Amino acid sequence: MGNSAIKSHLETSQKTGVFQLTGKGLQEFPEELQRLTANLRTVDVSNNKIEELSPSIGNFLQLKSLTLNSNKLTSLPSELSKLRKLETLSVKGNLLQQLPASLGQLRALRTLNLAGNQIREFPPGLGTLRMLDLLDLSKNHIRAVPAEISALQAIEINLNQNQISEVCAEVSSCPRLKVLRLEENCLELTSIPLSILSQSQISLLSLEGNLFQVKRMRELEGYDQYMERFTATKKKFS
Repeated sequence: MGNSAIKSHLETSQKTGVFQLTGKGLQEFPEELQRLTANLRTVDVSNNKIEELSPSIGNFLQLKSLTLNSNKLTSLPSELSKLRKLETLSVKGNLLQQLPASLGQLRALRTLNLAGNQIREFPPGLGTLRMLDLLDLSKNHIRAVPAEISALQAIEINLNQNQISEVCAEVSSCPRLKVLRLEENCLELTSIPLSILSQSQISLLSLEGNLFQVKRMRELEGYDQYMERFTATKKKFS
């Protein structure tokens, strides 16, 4: 990737506040962007070969959207927490195993996409993300949904294609959770907490591709209450 190409992108970005350079074989986050820390609101450097994100990412204080999909990142710097205006962080298709604890300081974050990484445990400390709408952790190696999930403010949590064999009852206490996706995991029918059906706000529980036939859900206590929520939501959007 030649400097002249980056330079022409920089000139455009200065006017638009958007820097997009995808599929160009970049091996590092362009340091040249430091000149635009006051301007940039959107950065997309997906489909490159970036292995490390420099701590200087914390200088982009106006950034609202950061997309780093399909790179080779194994970690994220704690300096990301300085991006207090960030609403969308998408890092799907990388090699992440865990997140910096400081990520919980991104108070404006609405979408956090971590799909297709190597995360083995449900990330702790996300309950402080009060604006979070969507948390996507699909296609990772998570085995259990822990009790601390109850602090999450997300409206939708996607855990499809993990290795989950247990779901805690506390998921029923998530205050805003409407959509819980658990397709293609290792769940038995007995692993589904009945409180999800009878006591939660969840109106779409997606369970195809587990170790039981979905129609057997009808046998569970609280299924009728869940179906009332499901039907009411469907009517609202039809």
